[in-house]
Amino acid sequence: MSGLKRLQRFFGPTFQRRYPQVTSRIAAERAPGCRYLASDATNSEHTDLKKSSVAASDEAKGDGSDPSKKSVRGGPVSWLSLLLLIMTGGGIIAYYDKEKKRHLEELKNVSSTAKQGPSVGTAAIGGPFKLVNHDGKSVSEKDFMGKWTLLYFGFTHCPDICPDELQKLAAAVDKIKEKNGLEIVPVFISVDPERDTVEQVHDYVKEFHPNLVGLTGTPEEIRQVARAYRVYYMKTEEEGDDYLVDHSIVMYLMDPKMEFVKFFGKNYDVDTLAEGIVKEISEYGK
Repeated sequence: MSGLKRLQRFFGPTFQRRYPQVTSRIAAERAPGCRYLASDATNSEHTDLKKSSVAASDEAKGDGSDPSKKSVRGGPVSWLSLLLLIMTGGGIIAYYDKEKKRHLEELKNVSSTAKQGPSVGTAAIGGPFKLVNHDGKSVSEKDFMGKWTLLYFGFTHCPDICPDELQKLAAAVDKIKEKNGLEIVPVFISVDPERDTVEQVHDYVKEFHPNLVGLTGTPEEIRQVARAYRVYYMKTEEEGDDYLVDHSIVMYLMDPKMEFVKFFGKNYDVDTLAEGIVKEISEYGK
């Protein structure tokens, strides 16, 4: 049995696909009436093998001449990349969830501390800030002193949560005024300073309540006020100017000195929110 035949038997169909020239030569050897001198056959075998090796080398390099001959080595790498992408995405989501849970727990602890009375100390929520209202006027926390204030942090491009929360806030403020005769100043503070211009905020707040005050500012000013009020916010799903902002869904009740009293989460509806605010005001200073 010639060396070529041994190669064919050893590699089987794979050899036949990879080296068609050699396979055809073997078939010719087996055909009736065909004879080759041993030396000529050996030389032909070496020549054909050399040509086949060159063809295989060109194929491995991926010259692109025939799409069916492209290397499949990229397959495992693609699966590995997909796995790494999934693991990375899962890690980011887990981080977001952990940060939000930590933030809410921190708010609960601070709120509980504030409820224990002045002997414990002032709650570490709130503080000085300088922003611009929806009319383009510079304001600070001092402009809100003298009245009870209800703050909410969000952004005007929010698809559902912010509109729902602001509608709830506006309804609660109206209900408190009608039922208890108390004036509550509703305030919206943007956590998306890149898109929420004065004009954008002006048009937005008027959709919810005539007395709703909209505030915005530079990225640094928003960062400072968010830090002061322990507000978490972060861009997500960013594609140019089309992105969402993940943020705390909390309303902050501030007393006439602009000091923190209590926060109200998303689980409050209009009635429980109004009742909770009235309860805090009635117990204020006792």
